[in-house]
Amino acid sequence: MGAAFPVLPPPPRGCKLAPCPPSPATASAVEELQKDLEEVKVLLEKATRKRGRDALTAEKSKIETEVRNKTPQKSLRKAELLDNEKPAAVVAPISTGYTVRVSNYGWDQSDEFVKIYITLTGVQQVPMENVRMHFTERSFDLLIKDLNGKNYSMIVNNLLKPISVEGSSKKVKTDTVIILGIDRKKAENTWWDSLTQAEKECKEKEQPSYDTETDPSEGLVNVLKKIYEDGDDDMKRTINKPWVQSREKQAKGETEF
Repeated sequence: MGAAFPVLPPPPRGCKLAPCPPSPATASAVEELQKDLEEVKVLLEKATRKRGRDALTAEKSKIETEVRNKTPQKSLRKAELLDNEKPAAVVAPISTGYTVRVSNYGWDQSDEFVKIYITLTGVQQVPMENVRMHFTERSFDLLIKDLNGKNYSMIVNNLLKPISVEGSSKKVKTDTVIILGIDRKKAENTWWDSLTQAEKECKEKEQPSYDTETDPSEGLVNVLKKIYEDGDDDMKRTINKPWVQSREKQAKGETEF
């Protein structure tokens, strides 16, 4: 008869098609290695000297290798899946700084347009979607976002005359934004004395008024007073000189012809 083969005991339950779970000693060793790895990572973040960082980096790689060797492949795959399921870091929106109010501008007009010129260095480099315009019949609002880390805003209300909201537009040139407002009545050869109604009223207040019903000499005196008040020292001396001479002659009894 042939040799008898020993009868092997059946494998433990749960280990028929997969490796047996790690023993408590192996699990404890992996846990200790994980703690060592975390401590090395903390030290590596704080290290500033190259020699120390190199040593800690080498130790980190060594411990990671030991962890992989002692951890069953099933557990490693599970850990990788958990890492992949972690939500991505939320990226904070880039702040564009504070908003600068634009008050300096130039303006001109043609047979069709009223043109406003705003000088902003480098504005041609800003994406077109960052240059926003809003028109009404008597106002416009310009907003330029993220130009050299700042926002620029210009609001003009109470335009002197109504404009076409649909026809008005903007153009971006080198270091300049041009706003083109279409006057609804430019075809009638209307002319803008100023850009806004407030500017027109301010100019009218500055102009000297002449009342034809008053004494002409009184009106001349008022004009001289205005010139005297606004003039410099030389102008005041020039106006004072004939007045003083006239007073001296009156005191002496002399008569001017």
